[in-house]
Amino acid sequence: MANAWNIDLINWISAVELPVLGGMFWFLWRSRRESDDALAAQQHHTDQTVSQLRDNVAAYKLEVAKSCASIDCLKDVERRLTRHLQRIEAKLDRQTALPGEQP
Repeated sequence: MANAWNIDLINWISAVELPVLGGMFWFLWRSRRESDDALAAQQHHTDQTVSQLRDNVAAYKLEVAKSCASIDCLKDVERRLTRHLQRIEAKLDRQTALPGEQP
């Protein structure tokens, strides 16, 4: 009876347990490989998206800097021209205000 029990146990292990364990190992290995591939693809996609966002932010910063710089520059030029024109007006006013001079 003990010998029959050993044979049944060995048959059970070789016929059922080993293929089941092999299938589980294969399933886990394939699952791990697929998840690693998916993670790598997601990381690549995330890196591309971050790179595009950085480029867009840099372009926006440059555009803002150009816009603000040109407005500041225009205001500076306007101030200088206004002061210069006021000085010319003041000189002309002094010239016309002097008595005895013919224009």
